[in-house]
Amino acid sequence: VQLVESGGGLVQPGGSLRLSCVASGFTFSNYAMSWVRQAPGKGLALVSVINNVYVTIYEDSAQGRFTISRDNAKNTLYLQINNLNPDDTAVYNCTTYGIGHWGEGKKVTVTS
Repeated sequence: VQLVESGGGLVQPGGSLRLSCVASGFTFSNYAMSWVRQAPGKGLALVSVINNVYVTIYEDSAQGRFTISRDNAKNTLYLQINNLNPDDTAVYNCTTYGIGHWGEGKKVTVTS
């Protein structure tokens, strides 16, 4: 199993970005996937989950600004983040929800 994230970087407050995660080594369409983040000095936080029938859930702070999606034809998971603020600064990891496979993570830094 391999999960490879892309799309992180430095963003100004109020900006947007999209994280991508390309999966391989398993039947992507069969599994729920999630995004987890870890802010500096803080613990892991589940951001959002999308299951194999496209049902989504979000943590409270992600409601309205974050959109999780998937393209099963491309074995790719996405996380669109709008109106970024400094509290969104974190390393974002793509995971197989409940299974325990993780990507290496991508750092997102929100700063002016």
